[in-house]
Amino acid sequence: MPNIGAPELIIILVIALLILGPGKLPEVGASIGKSIREFRKASSDLSDSVNVSVDTSPLPPTPPAAAAPVAPLAVDAPAAPVAPAAPTAQAAPATSSEPASNSN
Repeated sequence: MPNIGAPELIIILVIALLILGPGKLPEVGASIGKSIREFRKASSDLSDSVNVSVDTSPLPPTPPAAAAPVAPLAVDAPAAPVAPAAPTAQAAPATSSEPASNSN
């Protein structure tokens, strides 16, 4: 696309002046400027909403959860030692060393 220089810009402004007239040209210029300003604002709002800032700083440690109050233990009597439980025999499933016979 070719660049628009000063002579081309002057020609465009002269044509706009001839078509619109001297009374209407400032109104059209103001409305074009307002449209450009709104477009820039909308595009910057869109880019701000797309750019998400992520906070990567470490989080402060959370305080431990408040536990329910526990009743104090009686300290008067010493605790009795707990003896290990005696092993109990469990019944093992019966296994047969003979193969199962199919009788038909």
